[in-house]
Amino acid sequence: MKQHTLKSSVQLSGIGLHTGKMVSMKLCPAPINHGFKFKRIDLEGEPVINADADSVSSTQRGTTIRYGDAQVSTVEHTLSAFIGANLDNVLVEIDGPEAPILDGSAIQIIKKIQEVGTEEQEADREYFEIEEPISYKDELTGSELLALPADDYQVTTLIDFSSPVLGQQYASLDNIAEYSKEIAPCRTFVFLHELEKLLSLNLIKGGDLDNAIVIVDRIMGQHDLDRLAEKLNKPSIKVEQEGILNTTDLHFSNEPARHKLLDVIGDMALVGKHIKGKIVATKPGHTVNVQFAKKLKKLYKAQRKLRGKPKYDPDVEPLYGLEDIKATLPHRYPFLLVDKIIELSEHHVVGIKNVTFNELFFQGHFPGNPVMPGVLQIEAMAQTGGILALNTVPDPENWDTYFMKIVNAKFKNKVVPGDSLILKMELISPVRRGIFHMLGTAYVGNKIVSEAEMIAQIVKRENT
Repeated sequence: MKQHTLKSSVQLSGIGLHTGKMVSMKLCPAPINHGFKFKRIDLEGEPVINADADSVSSTQRGTTIRYGDAQVSTVEHTLSAFIGANLDNVLVEIDGPEAPILDGSAIQIIKKIQEVGTEEQEADREYFEIEEPISYKDELTGSELLALPADDYQVTTLIDFSSPVLGQQYASLDNIAEYSKEIAPCRTFVFLHELEKLLSLNLIKGGDLDNAIVIVDRIMGQHDLDRLAEKLNKPSIKVEQEGILNTTDLHFSNEPARHKLLDVIGDMALVGKHIKGKIVATKPGHTVNVQFAKKLKKLYKAQRKLRGKPKYDPDVEPLYGLEDIKATLPHRYPFLLVDKIIELSEHHVVGIKNVTFNELFFQGHFPGNPVMPGVLQIEAMAQTGGILALNTVPDPENWDTYFMKIVNAKFKNKVVPGDSLILKMELISPVRRGIFHMLGTAYVGNKIVSEAEMIAQIVKRENT
């Protein structure tokens, strides 16, 4: 599947649910690998905020993302529509601190996208594939989300508000292609008895019966209703029975559960990649949704690193054996820490270090508990990177590689005798004046044991 963006820009305007302020939002095409971003065009410098789980600053009755002093709240419906419309790259230009609530659903956004259409881009879409069950549970609320392996993106929600009107509800989307019809029209909802508390929290200033389903599950006195109407700056109403306050019918009998599903899709967009798997959400809410999205994003980053893990078959003849390495690198026993080179290109190199108990450093690190020092793992990566660097000159025996900087070094798992270290070094940026900026990753089996960024320079030896 290729990445997709909008064919042209499209404009929407409306009131913010919580701020009560009018706002305009322009959805613009974006280049490949751009993702979803919001630009505050009303602020100095027009700051851009990534729609990313790590950018979330609040989940109080909606999802708010922030960068510095700039923020945009209630982004979940917009992001949900982007996923439902099969988009990957969109820039949202917005002139206020909150996305417009519109009718409380995502259908108006979907219709605007359908008006201009989407277009395929040249780059392939990168998925986060759920390979094994992943769960997150909030013990305090009982909310739980579960991700399961599946061939397509599927979402199921179960809600239970212990309400005589709402009760338990279930909704499921088995094919994202059905989003526009089955999920997008489903509006947000609120209980009548919650309204006064929400107002006291400085929320729902833009709420009315045109953009939310109001559920009456307990009868309020007329005096309380009149006071509430005054606070909302709306005409007072009479409530004589439990049920749905709106004069219009529900779009679906389980519309609240479907709207929760809409929210889950929007919050899961904060993972930053389309998901290939099934999400099962029990009693979801923005707080637990975002926490789960953060967990998924972290696992995706680990998966992405392992996706680039080289395949090592010891039966295949290496590109460089030990004698070839000695002809290129100046290192010798006990400091030569690369045994084989199995891959080599202009942009990357992969080496192998077979760790044995006979390594000199195991005598003192540590007696009875042999562990390869992390600094020597870095050195093994550095020597592997030296092969890549020296491969750029015709006479490598006359050059040396000197490392200038090592940053972001992380040690994640122990390396012990019997392990085979797979050492991968990749260029991060083009080579300039003999300076190499490389990302190093060391693997043992399916585990990343260490990683670091390194900057090195090759220098020709002086005649002696």
